[in-house]
Amino acid sequence: MTEDLEIRLLRYFVAVAEDLHFSRAAQRLFVAQQVVSREVRRLEERVGTPLFDRTSRRVSLTPTGRQLLARARQILALHDETLRELHGTGRSLLVDVVGQRLTPALVLAAARTRAEGHEFFARFHGGLDASLPLLAGHRLDVTFGRWHGITGDPPTRLNHRTIRYERVSVLLPQNHPLAARAEVPLAALRETDACWQCGDHASAQWEQAMLQLFSDTGTPAAPPRPNVRGIDELAYHIQQWDLPILTISSQPEVPGAVVRPLVQPTAVYPWSMIWRDDLRHPGVAALLAAAADLHATERWLDLPADAWLPAPEAALVRHQADSPETASAA
Repeated sequence: MTEDLEIRLLRYFVAVAEDLHFSRAAQRLFVAQQVVSREVRRLEERVGTPLFDRTSRRVSLTPTGRQLLARARQILALHDETLRELHGTGRSLLVDVVGQRLTPALVLAAARTRAEGHEFFARFHGGLDASLPLLAGHRLDVTFGRWHGITGDPPTRLNHRTIRYERVSVLLPQNHPLAARAEVPLAALRETDACWQCGDHASAQWEQAMLQLFSDTGTPAAPPRPNVRGIDELAYHIQQWDLPILTISSQPEVPGAVVRPLVQPTAVYPWSMIWRDDLRHPGVAALLAAAADLHATERWLDLPADAWLPAPEAALVRHQADSPETASAA
């Protein structure tokens, strides 16, 4: 190793190592994929050995890459934490909004009008499996997702609050027979092989909820399909497949497709805001206040009479209804 390691190169390396995908890493970093590839090659030249094994089908870490990943995470965490300490509460806040224009992004947009003088930076990690380790490692400040859908033990010392029960919807090709309906009953999807794994909102927690919905209602689950992210890719594949895709009501517009609410039952997806309990930043309060305002104007936490919730959220809502004096944000 003949030269110093640059923080930027390490950050690009860690992004690729965590996603094992150069294109997704580039999306996270808001740069072109060619830039990520070039910078990783620069790092490999400085280290003097490959960090990734690349084939046409997969990317994997070499033994040296695995060794560097642990150390690089420590270096980046210390670097970022040092900057935060030096900048104080006026520092920027890193917020995982999952995908563009989804519920978390709406909260962030509203919060930015409340916390003037404080910078928010959006990140797109696409689920709690990716964002929670970053949160625990102080490489992310706030994330959103289905808290009660986490498998295993979540990192300690985190706060969470339910901010929205969002209606599950159906994304349909414009010419699909169901697109003419104002609402789509779940029973209408029984023979359609409806996909539940595509869209920027799709995550392990989302998949778990959708499989519960199918099981609870006796609806056969369609064979799994590859996850598709991004509006352009979603537009292409929905036309190729000509299939309904389960989504959420904040799904951004997809060319050639329409969104219809799912009914009978009215399935809802719980969103929580999650942050470290040692974080003292006015941006956190601004995010929580923005979510509260959106509930006041859009009734985000109101549940329809025939609402379907995944477990254990359904049990928590029933408990709160039975014990209103002890009810608090889930």
